[in-house]
Amino acid sequence: MNAPRRKERLVALIVLAALLFSPPLVLIATPSADGVSRLVPYVFLAWGLVIGLMAWLMERRDED
Repeated sequence: MNAPRRKERLVALIVLAALLFSPPLVLIATPSADGVSRLVPYVFLAWGLVIGLMAWLMERRDED
């Protein structure tokens, strides 16, 4: 993968991470008063998704 394309994908991943951890989306994920029990799995799943996507993106080899 060429460098400009990789940079575009990294920027898109940063935007996705910012959206996943934005307060409105976090509040939607935890609508009830006992939301702490649902907040923890959401945060760890979102965090794991971002790390997994970044690892997959950075480890891709050029297919030339």
